[in-house]
Amino acid sequence: MSGSKAWIAAPSGRSLTAEEVSFFSGEQPWAYIVFGRNISEAAQLSDLVAHLKDIGGRETTPVFIDQEGGRIQRLRPPLAPNYPAADRLGRLHAADPASGERAAWIHGRLLALDLAAYGINADCIPCIDVPVAGAHSVIGDRAYSFDPDVVATLGRAAADGLKAGGAMPVMKHIPGHGRGNADSHLELPVVATGRDELTRTDFAPFRALHTLPAAMTAHLLYSDIDPVRPATLSPTVIHDIIRQEIGFEGLLMSDDISMKALKGDISELSRAALAAGCDVVLHCNGDMTEMRAVASAARPLDGEVARRAVAAESVIGAGAQDAQEDDLRAEYEELLGAVA
Repeated sequence: MSGSKAWIAAPSGRSLTAEEVSFFSGEQPWAYIVFGRNISEAAQLSDLVAHLKDIGGRETTPVFIDQEGGRIQRLRPPLAPNYPAADRLGRLHAADPASGERAAWIHGRLLALDLAAYGINADCIPCIDVPVAGAHSVIGDRAYSFDPDVVATLGRAAADGLKAGGAMPVMKHIPGHGRGNADSHLELPVVATGRDELTRTDFAPFRALHTLPAAMTAHLLYSDIDPVRPATLSPTVIHDIIRQEIGFEGLLMSDDISMKALKGDISELSRAALAAGCDVVLHCNGDMTEMRAVASAARPLDGEVARRAVAAESVIGAGAQDAQEDDLRAEYEELLGAVA
């Protein structure tokens, strides 16, 4: 990881251009992330991931994907099965807590199996946002439950299943996106709920899972905590809430810095996120001009940030357990058969 810089990059297409190879080799993002635009068939995806790791210089170079199930699933048949959204696991838990928790663990374990086939070693799950009635549907059925305790239980099980497959989990969107009144891909959500209530509900699952290795911020403004800056750019939210109150000590990555919730020059936004306390900046759209701006703002990983990055990366491949895939898939289907 020597020489890696504090950002995560996304290639523009299904193979790296000569410009991307040169750029990534020089700017050395700590990690990469792939999307649907980067995926066509199995050999192509495996080759792309291997190329990214080769540029990173280590087999444990994190290559992330958003593979939750339901709406958020970059790998689709025939490359990977379709999975249900998180709320189905929550409904199973409501009917039978033990079965729900077991299904959530298997869900994570099967995702790790699917991703390992292509060399992908990090998944942006669990989504442990706690929704409320009337909130924007951008979270919606991606949430396990309206109950923070259930969200924490099922999120932990899914993360443990993923880790059992040697993959790094990333909990999101810290410190909680469930009350958002807008889609942060398009505009900035604002939450006016008081801090005490947020502590009791929205922050609770993150506090329960504070030992996970990595987390992704919420592009969301909590007006009772910092009325000016969204969480990703707020030293108050990151220091007082994420690091102190929640107690999260792992690697903190921003949500996609190019999302429309954040306004301004992308280089300045990247610097602001890092200055606020994000360890690395995530950039997702593959636009080379923007990537150059993000890379110019990202500093080499060192000190405490480097320690957290090493700790997060050390999860990859660690404690991976053998799995009887056919048996797990059969058990998963049987468990989910209890809920429509």
